[in-house]
This record gives sequence, C-alpha cells and structure tokens, in this order.
Amino acid sequence: MSRATESADPPNRGSAGAGSDDGSVGAGRGGGVPAWSGRGVSWAHVGGMVAVGIVVMVIALVAAGGAPKPLPAGLIGAGMPLSWAVPVLRFIADAAAIATGGAVLTVVLLLPATDDQQVLRACQDAAVAAGVWAVASIGGLTTSAAVILGIPLSHLAEHASVAGELDQVRALAVAVVLTAVLAVFLSGCRTIRGARFALVLTAAALTGPLLTGHGAIERTSFWSVLATSSLVVHVFAATAWIGGLGGVLRYARERQAVERFSRLALVCAISIGITGLLTAEIHLGGRQDGWGLITQWVTTGYGALVLGKAVAFAVLVTVGWWHRRTTIPGLAAGDSAAFRRLAAVELLVMAATVGLAVGLSRTP
Repeated sequence: MSRATESADPPNRGSAGAGSDDGSVGAGRGGGVPAWSGRGVSWAHVGGMVAVGIVVMVIALVAAGGAPKPLPAGLIGAGMPLSWAVPVLRFIADAAAIATGGAVLTVVLLLPATDDQQVLRACQDAAVAAGVWAVASIGGLTTSAAVILGIPLSHLAEHASVAGELDQVRALAVAVVLTAVLAVFLSGCRTIRGARFALVLTAAALTGPLLTGHGAIERTSFWSVLATSSLVVHVFAATAWIGGLGGVLRYARERQAVERFSRLALVCAISIGITGLLTAEIHLGGRQDGWGLITQWVTTGYGALVLGKAVAFAVLVTVGWWHRRTTIPGLAAGDSAAFRRLAAVELLVMAATVGLAVGLSRTP
C-alpha cells in the first residue's frame, strides 16, 4: 500500500485525536512544525535505564526473599550464576518488549502518515529491539528449564523431553517463535499497515508467558482467571505507557503527538492502577483473608514489593500531572527543554518500576 493511501486512513490519523478545530489533517498536525529538535532518547540513556532497572530488581529480590539461594553442600543444581541469569534475562526481555511495542505503537498512533523517514526509523529500531527480545527469550527459555529441573545447563539436552512438558517452557518457546518472526517482519516493514500487524504480534508474544505466572496456577478458579486477565491488561498498559513515552521522545516530536500521547498515558495509568491493585489483592488474598490481607502489604516480601510499586506508580502519576499542567503547555510556547528533562527522569523511574515488577514476579 502506498503512503498516500495510508495517509488517508481515518482510524489512524483522525483529526479528533489531534485536537484540530476545523477537522483537517493539516490543522491537526500543527502544520508539521516539530516541537523540538535533537536526538531524543540516546543510547547512553537507554543503558542507564537498563542499569537502574537491573539494580532495583536485584535489590527487590534480595530484600523480599525471592533471590536465588545456594544449595546445601553436596547437592548439584543449576548453580547460582544460572539462577541469577533467569531474572536478568527476564528484565532484558521485558525492556526489549517495551521498546518494540513503543516504537510500533508510535508508528500506528502518533506519527504523521507522511513522515516516511521516522516511520522507517521506528520500524528499524523495533526490529532490533525484537531481535534482542528473541535472544533474551531464548536465554530465558534454556536457563529457566535448567533451574526448574535443577540441573546444570550442560545437561539440559539430556532432559529436553521433560523440559518440554513444563508450562513455563512451552510458553517461553512460543514467545521465542513469535519474537523471532516479529524481528524478521519488522526488518522489512515500511508502512502503517505493517506496523499494525506487528503490534498484534507484539501483543501475542507478550501474552504467552503471562499465562503461567502467579495467577495462573489454578486455572479453574474464577479468581485465578480474573488475576491473569488483569495481569495481561496491566502489562499491555505498562508497555504502551513506557514504550509510548520513549517513542514520543525519539520519533514523534510534534506538539500534537505529545498531546495525543498524554491522553493515551492517562488511560494507561488508570488501567495500571486498577489492574495492579486487583491482581495484588487476589494474590495476597490467597494467603490470608481479613485483616491479614491488609497487613501483608508491610509484613511480607511480596506485599512490600507491591507497596514499592504503588509508590513508584504514585510518583509517575504526579509526573504525568506535571506534564499536563506545565511542560505540555510549554511546548505550545516553543519550550521543549523542560518536557525532555522531565520525560527522561520519568523513563528512569519507569525502568525502576519494571525492575520491581520482575522482582515481584519471582517473589513467592
């Protein structure tokens, strides 16, 4: 499909989303005048986010009791390095998934249909991120299987049939296939229609591993199904919020795109708040009801991490409010520095929150 055809597609580029008064695409796009210039998100900033997220994840695991523990003397298992590799690879995979989803979402919802250069750039970045996601998923697949079976990685091939029967391994195997297909597809993606299909693949790859988490242990339970469904919505909303903000900084630099993302972020924040609380309460309620459900927020490792995520979420909501109140109106006046600085700090807090989430997923 040609770019001219794509630009005439109402669902992608409606003037209502851009807030135009006369209904024209040109008015909704602000005449194509960029809100700022520059590189946006740098690789140094990306590296800083990864470092912050991994450090927070390690601290969370150690503090909450979810960190790998050494085996008693005389027993042979997967080993501590391999056990620690599992959450680290999980964080890298999650970060890459967010980068992939954010770049593709930016193409679909935020970029002007005629901006071929930025569409191509976003798709290429998404292809690289999906490749990292696939590699990290392969690593997570092998290390998780070895840790679950309690064997060194060198012996995994001998137990391949047993590993293949594990639900977690099967879910990760599906994710590996989907992310590999996604990386190949995105490497040749040039249109918004292709980005839409990539967005569907991203959602599918995200969903599989979530079906084997805390809430999916008892699949016949109503509360288990509700917890798992809430978790899926929670992860989708977080991916759109964090990835979308990164996409705005790196690709979609028009004021109208920032305003459109702000509305999307508000929906994501509400969804994350509701589903996060619901999922946590269902999981904690499976241990102890009544007053015990409340006290677990400060008396258990899992509850403490939930409380930590709630505090980080409150910080992000406050930052979002400040964006809407101060920095976004500043963009209209031509001042983009304040928005960029605050958004860069916001991404670091988001990276720490992802680290907390990975720690939470591995805390009993």
